[in-house]
Amino acid sequence: MSPPHEKSRLTSLYAFSLTVKATSAVAPRSFATETSSAVKSSASSPAKKPRSKTLLWMGVAGLTAAAGGVALTTEPPAKPVDLAPIKEDIVAVFDEDNYMGPTMVRLAWHSSGSFSKTDGSGGSNGGTIRFKPQLGHGNNAGLYKAVDALEKVKQKHPEITYADLYVLAGVTMIEEMGGPEIPFRLGRRDAESSAECVPEDRLPNADMGSKTKTTQHIRDVFTRLGFTDRDMVALIGAHAIGRCHTDASGYSGPWTNSEWTFANEFFVKLLGEKWTLKKWDGPEQYEDESGELMMLPADMALLRNPELKKYVEMYAADEELWYEDFSKAFVKLTENGVTFPEPQPAWRSFLASIMPAK
Repeated sequence: MSPPHEKSRLTSLYAFSLTVKATSAVAPRSFATETSSAVKSSASSPAKKPRSKTLLWMGVAGLTAAAGGVALTTEPPAKPVDLAPIKEDIVAVFDEDNYMGPTMVRLAWHSSGSFSKTDGSGGSNGGTIRFKPQLGHGNNAGLYKAVDALEKVKQKHPEITYADLYVLAGVTMIEEMGGPEIPFRLGRRDAESSAECVPEDRLPNADMGSKTKTTQHIRDVFTRLGFTDRDMVALIGAHAIGRCHTDASGYSGPWTNSEWTFANEFFVKLLGEKWTLKKWDGPEQYEDESGELMMLPADMALLRNPELKKYVEMYAADEELWYEDFSKAFVKLTENGVTFPEPQPAWRSFLASIMPAK
């Protein structure tokens, strides 16, 4: 089973979520989007069972000869991964608890956003967010709920790795909530232990104490991930879903009126509403005239910097353009640091088709 939630005093930036309640005390404020609660892929066909052992070994012998005497393993191949039933079970989690939709997007983001192009560490590869040290990071508050829910899916479909499952859950939820279909491919491996967990300093914070420092901070973090300003703004648009909770991040409220709809509403609201500093005992955040919606200091940085604001205006005016840019950036986010296997030679594919699945 997945590791238990560990209390922590930090909160994160891109949670894309409506975070499930966490009992941790809030210390430094981060750009936390907590979870309130896609896939273009071709599922592998189930392996065909051989009609007899004779046919099986005839096939192996013939392929060995055809391959010029290459030695082939007699071990049966692993069960192929059929994505369709896995996606169905992921959607079932969302149907049972809508709050899990944005939470699973947040899980995919946080498991992937730990990547550093400087040394190649972190990222979705390894699925290390399931281990106690990383799951217990303050910026991962509440994510144990998604990890627990997906553990049930993993037990039902052991053929998929945790690393692939967490990303698949995110892209499936984006599509399920009305967003774009995001290309997905299998091939992420699972780490064997928590030794590969990353330090607690990889995700961006919501406020660095000044407008200039906050803007520079989020740019620095996304640059470390290998992203441009345009990529960064596109990814932040996922604040369209979810909300913040005081008992998790210290912040309070949703960004939009449609927390379960993956649309360009974040950009529309950011540009179209009048935002003023919220008068309360909590951390610095902004509210609209109704007092129902909120923006974080790092959100407001997108308006104050002309180089960033132009992308906000582009995406507010053209949802399809945002979908296109977001999809590309999200694929990059979730594939950073992953070495995907080369396509199988035809003879290996044929061999897999005649050998029994494990």
